[in-house]
Amino acid sequence: MSYHESFVAREPERRDIDAGEGNLVLEFGTPWCGHCQAAQPLIREVLELADTDHIRVEDGPGRRLGRSFRVKLWPTLIFLRDGVEVARVVRPTDTAVVREALARLYD
Repeated sequence: MSYHESFVAREPERRDIDAGEGNLVLEFGTPWCGHCQAAQPLIREVLELADTDHIRVEDGPGRRLGRSFRVKLWPTLIFLRDGVEVARVVRPTDTAVVREALARLYD
């Protein structure tokens, strides 16, 4: 599984994320966010062929998962290995920074 264009219908529980096995990229943002829209082509380019799961989570006030990860700006990508954060990218503007974070999953 790799890049997903749609936001999940229901945000996952933090305990499920923490208990996860393998690699996962959590992407926090909103459909109306200009920064999120601008970053999608480069995120797609990197994650499309990646050997990792990708979950797009719609974030905002009252959304517990984003708050538990202390997300402040969108998009924020959190790269997790076995439920542990190994890298974070906020408002990426080029593929290099996303590729570098993705590579940290395999260190």
